[in-house]
Amino acid sequence: RALSPRPAVAVRCQEGQLAVTVRRDLFGTGRPVRAAELSLGTASCPPLSPNPAQAFVTFVAALHECGSTLQVTPDSLIYRTTLFYKPTPSSNPLIVRATPAEVLIECHYPRKSNVSSGAVHPTWAPLRSTVAAQERLQFSLRLMDDDWRRERLSNGFQLGDSLRFQADVTSEGHVPLRLFVDQCVATATPDRSSSPRYAFIDLGGCLVDGRAEDTGSAFVSPRPRPESLRFLVDAFRFSGDAGNLLYISCHLRVSPAAQAPNPWNKACSFSKASGLWAPLEGTAAICSCCDTGSCPSPG
Repeated sequence: RALSPRPAVAVRCQEGQLAVTVRRDLFGTGRPVRAAELSLGTASCPPLSPNPAQAFVTFVAALHECGSTLQVTPDSLIYRTTLFYKPTPSSNPLIVRATPAEVLIECHYPRKSNVSSGAVHPTWAPLRSTVAAQERLQFSLRLMDDDWRRERLSNGFQLGDSLRFQADVTSEGHVPLRLFVDQCVATATPDRSSSPRYAFIDLGGCLVDGRAEDTGSAFVSPRPRPESLRFLVDAFRFSGDAGNLLYISCHLRVSPAAQAPNPWNKACSFSKASGLWAPLEGTAAICSCCDTGSCPSPG
């Protein structure tokens, strides 16, 4: 049966919740379903108080509610839940007039960059269909003043100064996130692939500049909050470069805050006192690959 111009099921993935709108004429047969026959997730969350005069039923739930599940992929945080249609049994137990149906719902949030997309409406298929959408996470990287209270107004430094960086991701209302810096690269031009090129954070979160002589470069402990990360880098310039500008590009990424740091998600500083790598969080083992250079690709 062909769909009407308006979708049977539509989803809006917002920063901390999802909203699902279900057409009462779910199957396009002219026979409306009852709101009580619809539920969201394995927890069977009911819809908002329905208005019998309206042609739609609406569900609103936080991303982690109603028995939803979370999958972490290299590029996305994917929240999944299911819309259930469970028709009321017929008064005559010998006959069946309606078939149960399920609609799988997904919300995709990028881990690595700013992405914005509208909802993707489903093409209805008997018993099962899928709805997905993407929402934006806002990443930022700032130079901070000496007490970390505000952004530094000047971007001029002398050799011997320390650059104070603060990376953040806006996650208000979202499931708690932990921010990581996989790589930071300094270049003499805006092209991050140009030469000369110095990666002072590399290998998925190893602050390799801290191994150089007479530097105090390190991640700052403790974090102000899980979705914020601070680090110090001693000022430097490229040898033989007559220019006085450095361009710095960093690759930021998030993981769920409930997920323990690991070799894929780490912030490691080198301790000259011990001659060992030390993690901002987690056990020392997650930093062992900073010495071997065999750190796994972030996932």
